[in-house]
Amino acid sequence: MNRKLTGLVLLICFGSGFGQSLPMAQNRSEKPDIILILADDMGFSDLGSFGSEIHTPNLDRLAREGLRLTQFYNSGRCCPSRASLLTGLYPHQAGVGDMVQDKGTPAYQGYLSQNSVTIAELLKTADYNTIVSGKWHVGLVPSALAHNRGFDQSFTLQNNGSSYFNSEPLYNDGRTVTFLLNGKPIQRSDTSKYLTQAITDFAIQSLDKIKDQRDPFFLYLAYNAPHWPIQALPEDIAKYKGRYLKGWDEARKARFEKLVSEGIIPKNAKLSPRYDKVPEWNALSEREKAEQDLRMAIYAAMIDRMDQCIGEVLVKLKAIGRDRNTLILFMSDNGGSGDTVKEWSYVTQKSGTPGSVASIDSYDPPWGNVSNTPFKLFKKNTHEGGVASPFIAWFPGKIKAGSISHQVAHLTDIMPTLLELAGVNYPKNFKDRELVPAAGTSLTPLFNHPEKIVDKTVFWEHEGSRAMRKQDWKLVAEIGQPWELYNLKSDRTETKDLAKTYPAKVKELEAEYLQWAAKVGVVDWNTIK
Repeated sequence: MNRKLTGLVLLICFGSGFGQSLPMAQNRSEKPDIILILADDMGFSDLGSFGSEIHTPNLDRLAREGLRLTQFYNSGRCCPSRASLLTGLYPHQAGVGDMVQDKGTPAYQGYLSQNSVTIAELLKTADYNTIVSGKWHVGLVPSALAHNRGFDQSFTLQNNGSSYFNSEPLYNDGRTVTFLLNGKPIQRSDTSKYLTQAITDFAIQSLDKIKDQRDPFFLYLAYNAPHWPIQALPEDIAKYKGRYLKGWDEARKARFEKLVSEGIIPKNAKLSPRYDKVPEWNALSEREKAEQDLRMAIYAAMIDRMDQCIGEVLVKLKAIGRDRNTLILFMSDNGGSGDTVKEWSYVTQKSGTPGSVASIDSYDPPWGNVSNTPFKLFKKNTHEGGVASPFIAWFPGKIKAGSISHQVAHLTDIMPTLLELAGVNYPKNFKDRELVPAAGTSLTPLFNHPEKIVDKTVFWEHEGSRAMRKQDWKLVAEIGQPWELYNLKSDRTETKDLAKTYPAKVKELEAEYLQWAAKVGVVDWNTIK
């Protein structure tokens, strides 16, 4: 079968403002296969192609042969980002403004709204085979589960995290860890495969099942890595042990220099100051330095293994002859984490061999600050360190190899991008449910014209942390704090607050933010705890 885009084409435009869209094929067999890969708690600079020293050759090859976006944004945390990615809506519009607990309002009900529709549900209307493998985390009620939201084959972790070796609870407050295989609960024991490998194996097995079918496929590959607990395979940890003995300041400096040299960060950017709760590296004892080196080595090993597994998927893609008409997108759900789980009383405390099943730990703010180089703050925050994500798009023959685009984009843009490629219109109603209109715009014009930039406004709110970006202006505030104002064209790393210099601009942007907040259902976080 000839899967190349040939013959008559159809131009579909979602009103993105980019201009003319990519040519689209009408024939069902010519529609592209799609692989959407999401990492969990991985910072902006954790890939080699985004400044890192971590060995990520497979993702780096996709970047080298594809497109990198330097200003792609997530929604700041796992649940909201996943809801936004899957539905093309802001998380509040999809019912997941916070986590999976019901906070008593539609925007914070904690599961996918009936007024939303997933990418999988819509792609199935175009005869796509749909597969999800990995972390789900957009609701625990039946209507929000993957097998009820358009996925033909599903292996899902329902919760925020899991041991990488079993299904034992991470918390001591009654929360359990739930895995579902095509909707049926399963348990993972100490003899189970490493979780990143298990997620990969299910994806590969699912591709094998449909390899001879003429219909295209959509694979949502949602890794739990490198979310805590930091656990990795011994052979992967060994690659990195000792590499971080120069400390976090040296690691941040090296990453920053590489980001600038790669053209990811502008030459006029400044590296944000070290997080104020992180000590001087040389103030640590030799024992403390060794312990911290091992923490980051384990974290790096988790990303290394994820990249190895993505390589296995690429090998399978080629083996089944589906590698020439496949779009692959990669991104992270939020920035690197500042979580300190050893200090959390509700987390089960295990202090066995670091990186093993006998240890529950996090890599903590010092290394999270490195992950988010050159930005400040972390996951859960709406400063750049929390919401900026590495983004790679690979599509042989359809994307200009080695492209870099500085277009502002957001998770909400993924839905219209994939629908355009599949020749599907976003409907007003789905299965007798009235849908909230899609919030994003297609990214396909960037595939051939990465230099073309249009204005885009993006908004955030998560547990009282709030922000908006309009053109080069970023208005941002943590909960209970006054607005800060940054010009990201001259200060991408948010080092110079201009709120007092331009009070009129603050008021102008605040009015627009409040209008958006009212539209999507944002509620004062202090009133809904």
